[in-house]
Amino acid sequence: MKKKRLGRGVIVLLFTFLALTLSACGDPRLTTFSPNGTNAEESLYLIKLSAYIMFAVMAVVFVLLLYVIIRFRAKSDDTSIPKQVEGSTLLEFIWTAIPVIIIIFLAVITINMTFSMAQDHSEDPDAVKLEVIAHQYWWEFRYPELGIVTAQDLYIPKGKKIAATLRGDDVIHSFWVPNLTGKIDTNPGYNRDGTLQNVNRFTFDSKTTGIFLGKCAELCGPSHPLMEFKVIALEPADFEAWVAKMKEPVQVKGQTAVQGEKIFQQNCAACHAVDASDQAKRPGPNLANIGNRLTIAGYLPAETEADMRESLVKWIEEPNRYKPQNEQATVKTVVMPPFKDKLSKEEMNELIDFLLEQKQYDPANFKIGTEVK
Repeated sequence: MKKKRLGRGVIVLLFTFLALTLSACGDPRLTTFSPNGTNAEESLYLIKLSAYIMFAVMAVVFVLLLYVIIRFRAKSDDTSIPKQVEGSTLLEFIWTAIPVIIIIFLAVITINMTFSMAQDHSEDPDAVKLEVIAHQYWWEFRYPELGIVTAQDLYIPKGKKIAATLRGDDVIHSFWVPNLTGKIDTNPGYNRDGTLQNVNRFTFDSKTTGIFLGKCAELCGPSHPLMEFKVIALEPADFEAWVAKMKEPVQVKGQTAVQGEKIFQQNCAACHAVDASDQAKRPGPNLANIGNRLTIAGYLPAETEADMRESLVKWIEEPNRYKPQNEQATVKTVVMPPFKDKLSKEEMNELIDFLLEQKQYDPANFKIGTEVK
């Protein structure tokens, strides 16, 4: 019997150890414990406050339990029946009132922070207006007052409020940058009169410059875990310089890139634009500044030009292999076709030369590094 109990105890301890260990698995860049924005700081404060209260309650309970076990343990020579004690109205009131007070306290703080983080700064003249549109499986970012459209890499100025409106173009997605702010859904849908339905609004900021990883936090299809984006926070002056550069058309210089532009117009222009000021609603992401993207398709490596070239070849030739699309596309979802058998190796190299020339600025001038936090 003792061996069985010992075996069960070992299994329980092993299971507990594995649970605690595996609970820490995941991308270390996706953490709420390294806040760089106002919303993230408030969220971490609430997490810590709740944890401290929980640990305090646990400590009191365990101390009382230990005291009772030691103080009222049965003695080997005592066979008498312990004194029977009936319920105490005062004690019952105390241990009922304390949890109620704790819950009310946390509820008041939580509600206050929720409304604080949900403030709408869309009428604030100093806030940067941003439209976030989620697609399967990429992110579109529009700056209506600046006349810029981009995708995957979201540029913001440090220290300024970003007044964002969010919606989905196909299914429900969720915008999440744990270093800067909490999660908020991007809902699809239109009213009968054609106006947008379920548009969410919220405001966030970044208190430091840097590159922060964002994810879709709502299961949205087979490539949900690959639906990443980056937030690049710049100094305000650098952000203004980026805006100015994005509005300038890129001059295609290389001979192979000129040929690549023709291939792009023949095969890609129906779904993609390379002009950041192109306001047309297109099925695919705007490829302006793709030569400076931190990743290809949101997650394929692009740290060096060689990495970027290899990732572009993979993505253009077999997109469904690296980012599986829906087997049966919804009405609004446009699946990118594979070009492996449509373009020769020479044509592919020319097309990539053209895409790599789409660089509106030199990222080294901003001194933010390339490490994603």
